[in-house]
Amino acid sequence: QVQLVESGGGRVQAGGSLRLSCAASGRTFSNYVMGWFRQAPGKERDFVGVISTSGGSTNYADSVKGRFTISRDNNKNTMYLQMNSLKPEDTAVYYCATTSSTWHMLTPRNAQAYDYWGQGTQVTVSS
Repeated sequence: QVQLVESGGGRVQAGGSLRLSCAASGRTFSNYVMGWFRQAPGKERDFVGVISTSGGSTNYADSVKGRFTISRDNNKNTMYLQMNSLKPEDTAVYYCATTSSTWHMLTPRNAQAYDYWGQGTQVTVSS
């Protein structure tokens, strides 16, 4: 059974930083593309970014480009989301997800392309 567990959320002031982690189990982590999404109250789940199996390729939403960085440690079965220069509009529940699609076949912004999801971790950015 695949399990994804996010951690590292919390409350931070605008301009601050947080690092989220996503610990994976139940499948060979290094074989799968991983992604981050977020969902603010009353809004749809939005794409944040995605990372290839090796970590050598990433793709980000325009809203976070230059501020957020996704990385992964395949030895630790863990993916990370480093969030800098946080803004109040970054407030959301953040979810990690994994997909069976290959990097080249994946439409990364399509949430339905992902097979498994974590339970989410709340990030609140105050102004």
